[in-house]
Amino acid sequence: METPARTSSAPSSSGTSAGDSALTRAASGAHGAVDRVAGAADEAIRSAKPAIDRVAAIAHQTVDKASSAAAPTAEWLSTQGENLKARSKMLADDSCKFVANNPAKSIGIALAVGFLLGRINRSSSGPRA
Repeated sequence: METPARTSSAPSSSGTSAGDSALTRAASGAHGAVDRVAGAADEAIRSAKPAIDRVAAIAHQTVDKASSAAAPTAEWLSTQGENLKARSKMLADDSCKFVANNPAKSIGIALAVGFLLGRINRSSSGPRA
């Protein structure tokens, strides 16, 4: 049987410097690639920032326009609500005064309205068995 030839595991002085040189070149290449990617990312950010700023400005203008348009409508609705509340109170007060001044008429009107509502309710519920 033949024994395989043994190789020395200790690197020679020329092999060590060649390995260091290759390692240095690989590290430099990697650093260069990282620097190029970082530069490209910085450039992309610088290019995108004005567009993002423009979109943000347009969004703010749109919100401001919508707010300006909604403010008068909200004010009008508030005024109409106050007017309706005042009219409702005035109608209730007038009804109370009418009943106090005309009790017999009020009872007659209440009976007539009750009778009519009963007839309407009876006719809308359909025939009875």
